Amino acid sequence: MATVYKIHPETPQARKISAVREALQQGAVMLYPTDTVYAIGCDLNNKAAVQRVRQLKQLANEKPLTFLCSSLSNIADYAVVDDNAYRILKRLIPGSYTFLLPATKQVPRLVMSPKRRTTGIRVPDNAICQALLEELGHPIVSTSSLSVAQPSGQPDLTTLSKALLFDRLENQVDIIIDDGEELTYEVSSILDFTEGEPTLVRRGLGWEKALSWVAEPV
Repeated sequence: MATVYKIHPETPQARKISAVREALQQGAVMLYPTDTVYAIGCDLNNKAAVQRVRQLKQLANEKPLTFLCSSLSNIADYAVVDDNAYRILKRLIPGSYTFLLPATKQVPRLVMSPKRRTTGIRVPDNAICQALLEELGHPIVSTSSLSVAQPSGQPDLTTLSKALLFDRLENQVDIIIDDGEELTYEVSSILDFTEGEPTLVRRGLGWEKALSWVAEPV
């Protein structure tokens, strides 16, 4: 059964953040809030933990996993960011956006798309995420938990309550972070910078703002 940490959404308690960081370094998988949906995540550098996340999501190895970075400069360690991408990312982060970018050698193979050598990266506008990133010192895997918790045959994710989410995943993760807020269901907008002109490939939170700098595919 998972250990539950009640952490303040705006002023995360340092002692609890430190405890979660220590568990992540030891290979823990957690359920945690972001600025979009609750996510399943782990230390990007812990191969066994990343593999557990893949198993929970039932993802084949060729399917990439998104991860969180703390800042634009941190993104540059893990992805190739050209001048145009830099200008756009600078305007949109932190925020509810996933950026598809060419991966650098810093990205573990188990996380990136092996054929395209691309990766998905976010810089969340969420105090708990930012505190964890600062304490851990490197990225955290972030993949939506809602589809894992929702029974098959019930595609409407908004029928899932926070209590039910915690109940269904408490035996599949090691840590649950409860921020005391209502469960949200809106996903991030996805912006693709891997082929030519950047494009908005999924409308999520903040998609209208993103269209000021990128186009939608025809």
